[in-house]
Amino acid sequence: MGKQPRTYKYFDLVMAGFVTVLLCSNIIGVQKVSHLWGITFGAGTLFFPISYVFGDVLTEVYGYARARRVVWAGFAALAFASFVSWVIVTLPPAPGWTQQETYRQIFGQTPRIVFASLLAFFIGEFANSYVLARMKVVTKGKHLWARTIGSTIVGEFLDSIVFYPLAFLGTWPTELVIKVMVSNYCAKVLWETVLTPVTYRVVKFLKKVESEDYYDVGTNFTPFSLKT
Repeated sequence: MGKQPRTYKYFDLVMAGFVTVLLCSNIIGVQKVSHLWGITFGAGTLFFPISYVFGDVLTEVYGYARARRVVWAGFAALAFASFVSWVIVTLPPAPGWTQQETYRQIFGQTPRIVFASLLAFFIGEFANSYVLARMKVVTKGKHLWARTIGSTIVGEFLDSIVFYPLAFLGTWPTELVIKVMVSNYCAKVLWETVLTPVTYRVVKFLKKVESEDYYDVGTNFTPFSLKT
C-alpha cells in the first residue's frame, strides 16, 4: 500500500476562510472608492489583506504545495462568482421590476475588471506564498514577522500594479488610479503589519494542534500543479 496522505483538523476551515474573504472583498468592495481620514482607498482594501494573512498561515504551517491548492480553489471560486454575476445581470428583468440598472451597477463587473482581478490575484498570491516559503528556509524558521510582512510587501505590490491599471486606467482619471493604487498598497501592507500578532497566535495554535511545521526544502514551486 502507498503512503497515506496526512489529514489535518483545521486545514479545510482555513481554506474556507480564505475563499470567503476573497469572494467578499472582490465581489462586494472592489468597485467602491471611499475617502476616510483624508485617505482615498478602495473599500475592499479593508478586508482583502486578510486573505494574505490566511495565505501566510497556510504556507507557514502546511507548506507551499498545500497553500497552492488553496490559491487555485480561491481562483476557481472567484472565476465562478464572476460568471454567476455576469449571467444574473444579463438575464432580462421581469416586467415591472425596476431595479435592473441598480443591480447592474453593483454586480455588473466588466470583463476587464474580472480579468484584472483574476490575474492580479493569481500573481500576487503565488508570489506571497513563494517568498514566505523561501524566506522560512533561509531564516531557518526564525523571524516570522519578517516573512509575513516581507511576503506581503512583494505580493501586494504585484497585485496592485497589475490590478488597478488593467481594471481602471482609461475609465478613471489617471491621477485617481495612481492615488488609489498607492494608498491601497500602503494600507494593505500596514493592515498586514497590524495583524502580525494575530498571525503569530494562529500559527502557533495550528502548529501545535496539527503537529506540523512544514519547510519547503526541495519543493517544486511551479504554480501550475495541484500536487501536495
